[in-house]
Amino acid sequence: METELPELFRRQSEATGHSYTFHSARATLKNVTREELLAMAAKAADCATAVSDADVDVIAYACLVAVMAQGPGAHDSAEAIIARAAEENGHPAEVTSSAGALVRTLADLGVRRVAMVTPYMKPLTKLVSEYIEGAGIEVLDAVSLEVADNLAVGCLNPDNLPGIARDLKLEGAEAIILSACVQMPSLRAVETVEKELGLPVITAATATTYEILKALGHQPAITGAGSLLAGTATTLVGLRS
Repeated sequence: METELPELFRRQSEATGHSYTFHSARATLKNVTREELLAMAAKAADCATAVSDADVDVIAYACLVAVMAQGPGAHDSAEAIIARAAEENGHPAEVTSSAGALVRTLADLGVRRVAMVTPYMKPLTKLVSEYIEGAGIEVLDAVSLEVADNLAVGCLNPDNLPGIARDLKLEGAEAIILSACVQMPSLRAVETVEKELGLPVITAATATTYEILKALGHQPAITGAGSLLAGTATTLVGLRS
């Protein structure tokens, strides 16, 4: 999130002339386990207070699995907590979360069946699958890369993702979630996979960017990041139906 979002908004600025500033606050996480994720999620309000101090227009809660580990629909309460913290700090802002953005974006596109790649251990991938299915979207296949160390997740090579995506069971799929984690780099592979496999490719980071732009009232105009942020994903889904 801290590398891909600034790059995506740089491309948006280049295309539209809009300028953006990027501010962040971190909640600590070492190992990607359910227990540590829940402890990290408890710090969301403090982080929201810190980042709202910059009087931002939109706040995005960037850990997808920390929210999803709390059970289906948890993004609603997580986003409400963040919105309340920003308002109480005197700087109300629009709020999204990577968990909410992912399921809402898939719903916006009319997607009902997906295959996905996660960096998580298999039990966490199962939680993510159940969360997505709780939003009415069937997960046909899911690959777990089984990397437990959070810093190691951030160092995974996105150039490996096209080969991993080719091995997904895609029959009946309407989209691919190439990275169900904002910590796992994927931007460099999004367009490659989309062109090769002929399906819209969404990631936690691109879905979050999409929702931030919607909240700002800005039309996506981002190149090299897939059809969602180029503004053509709905056409691709239509062609697949």
